[in-house]
Amino acid sequence: MSQDITARLLRDWPLPVPDADGDKNARGYVMIIAGSREMPGAVLLAATAALRAGAGKLAIATADSVAPQVGVAVPEARVIGLQETAEGGLIADQRPDLQAVCRQASAVLIGPGMQDEAACCRLVRALLPDCSHAPLVLDAAGMSIVSRDANCGPEAPVGGFRFASPVLLTPHAGELASLTGADKDDIRAQPDAAARLAAQRWHATVALKGALTVIANADNEEWRHLGGNTGLAISGSGDVLAGIIAGLAARGAPLEQAAAWGVALHAMAGEQLALKHGPQGYLAREISTEVPALLRAMAAD
Repeated sequence: MSQDITARLLRDWPLPVPDADGDKNARGYVMIIAGSREMPGAVLLAATAALRAGAGKLAIATADSVAPQVGVAVPEARVIGLQETAEGGLIADQRPDLQAVCRQASAVLIGPGMQDEAACCRLVRALLPDCSHAPLVLDAAGMSIVSRDANCGPEAPVGGFRFASPVLLTPHAGELASLTGADKDDIRAQPDAAARLAAQRWHATVALKGALTVIANADNEEWRHLGGNTGLAISGSGDVLAGIIAGLAARGAPLEQAAAWGVALHAMAGEQLALKHGPQGYLAREISTEVPALLRAMAAD
C-alpha cells in the first residue's frame, strides 16, 4: 500500500521525543563514516544535518589527511582518522576503536563524499556486524556493497547483499541504474516499481530520490513524496538529506519514518530557502539550518 507523505501523515506519525530530563545520550548517538581528502565537505554537511535533526552525540570517522580540520570544523564531534588507499578510500583495519563506536551508536551513516568504491565496499562489509544492532544508512559510495559489480573480496556474494538487519539505501535514479544494471530512463518512468524491486532484492528500505521520491521497504510498504524545488539539485544536498535521516534514526525513529520525515524536512527547508534567496542559488550548507524551526513548527501543529 502506498501513502503520500503529507503534513497530515507526519502529524499522525510523530517522531520520538526524548524525556525532558534526558541527557545527550538519550537523544541518540550518531556515527558518520564519510568524506575523503578530495571531498571533506561532505562529512561536514552530513554531520551538521544530523545534529540539526536533534541527535545528541556525534562521532565521525574520515580520512587521516583531513581529520584534524574536520575536528576543528565540527567541534561537537569525536573524530577518528582512518588510513587511506592510493585512490582516496578509507580503510577500517587496525582501528578497533571504530568498531567500538559503531557498536555504541544509535544510528550509523556510511558513504557521503567517500572515494574508491572497492575500498568502500570492503569497509561496509567489515563493519556490518558492528552495525547490526542499530539503523544503518548507506549513501553514495557506501551503497557499493549491493552493486552487481561489488568488489568486496573473494568471500563476498555475487550481486551484493541481502541485509539481515535494518538498512536504508538512498539512491537517485542514476545510482540505482549503476547498482542494478537497470535502465536509468526505465527507473525514472516507473520509480515505484524500481524502489519496490530494489527493496525486495536487498531486503532493505530504499529511498529512491527524485522530484518524486519513493520509499519502499521489504514488507511491501511504500511512501511517496512530491515536492521541493530545483534549488535542492545542488552539490551536497544529498549529503544533508542523509545526515538528517541518520539524526532522526538516532533519536529512535524506524528507518522508514526517518526517511519519510527526512525527505519532507529536506524539501520544506528548500522551500523556506527559496522564499529567502530565490528558487536557485542557496547552498547545501544552508539547508540544515532550517530544520530545527521546521521540527518545532511541525510539533506545534
